[in-house]
Amino acid sequence: MEIGRVIGNVWATKKDEGISGQKLLVIDIMRSRNPEKESLMVAADVTGAGVGDMVLVLRGTPARMIVGDGRTPVDAAVVAIIDSLEIRDRNGTD
Repeated sequence: MEIGRVIGNVWATKKDEGISGQKLLVIDIMRSRNPEKESLMVAADVTGAGVGDMVLVLRGTPARMIVGDGRTPVDAAVVAIIDSLEIRDRNGTD
């Protein structure tokens, strides 16, 4: 799982039938170890998340299983809206 923040929505008039009816969100994934790497992705949403929400994202087969029957053409899915997050550094301090 990855942590990210919803920064936008995707609307597509022409798309594969497998994603018809799916809400698609633009997610900015947190990158603490490699901040130069591109961190934007599009994920199908099953939680009702919106712009500004911090979310948990699954990729690959688990994402396809959450969104549909395992054949749904997605590679990422929002599976939770994070209420709070506490991160400690490697030395155990805040």
